[in-house]
Amino acid sequence: MEVGLRQLERPIDRATIAAVIPAYFEEAYVREVVKRARRQLDHVLVVDDGSGDATAARAREGGAEVVILPENRGKGAAIKSGLRYWLDREAEFVLVLDADGQHLPEEIDRFLNAAAANDAALFIGNRMSNTGRMPLLRRVVNRYMSNQISQVCDQHIPDTQCGFRMLDRRLIPHLLGGTSQFDYETEMLILASRNGFRIHSVPISTVYSDEVSSIRPFRDTLRFFKLMRRYRR
Repeated sequence: MEVGLRQLERPIDRATIAAVIPAYFEEAYVREVVKRARRQLDHVLVVDDGSGDATAARAREGGAEVVILPENRGKGAAIKSGLRYWLDREAEFVLVLDADGQHLPEEIDRFLNAAAANDAALFIGNRMSNTGRMPLLRRVVNRYMSNQISQVCDQHIPDTQCGFRMLDRRLIPHLLGGTSQFDYETEMLILASRNGFRIHSVPISTVYSDEVSSIRPFRDTLRFFKLMRRYRR
C-alpha cells in the first residue's frame, strides 16, 4: 500500500528544501557546484567523506555548510550523515546531488515542480530518455540494473543508478540504516518501496566530463549482486 504524503495545493516552498552533496577528493569541482546550488537553494551541506585534500575548504568558499567525517566511510555513509543533519533541522525535502558536476544544479526546479505535482516520496533523476552522451557500457549496465531493481521494488524506475534525488522528510527515517557504500543508493530505492512509498522519475540532462569515478567496478558490482540476493529472499 502506497503512503499518501500531502495535499497538493501549492508549489513547494523553496525555503524548506535543503541539499546534501557527498564529496570525496572533489576539491577541483565542489566549489563551483556549491555556488550553483546556492543560486537555487539557501541551504546546502557538503559532507566531506574523509577526503584529505582541500574539499572542505573549497566547499566553504562556495557558500556551503560543511560536515567532515573523520575517515572515509563510503558514499552511503556520507549521504546518511547529510540526511540526519537536515532531518534534525526540519527540512521538508532533502535533495542529493554529486560534487563532481555530473548533476546540474540548474535543474533543481525540475524536482520541485515534480514534488508540487504529485505525492511521491522519492524523486529520482532519469537520464535514459537522452543517452547519446552516456558511454555505451554505462548505458547497457544501467538498463540491466534498472530492470533488476525495478522488479525488486515493484515499481518502474528507468534510471536507478542516478544519484540526483529528492526525498520527502517523512521517508528519511526509513533510510538511516543499511549499507554505507555506493550500493546504498540502490538500497534506498528498495527501502522506500518496501515501506510503501512511491518513487517518481524526473527527466534530467546527461552530463559526463573529465571526472574520475570513485566506483570500483568489480568490488561494487559484487556488492550490488549481494544486495539484490538479500532482498530477493
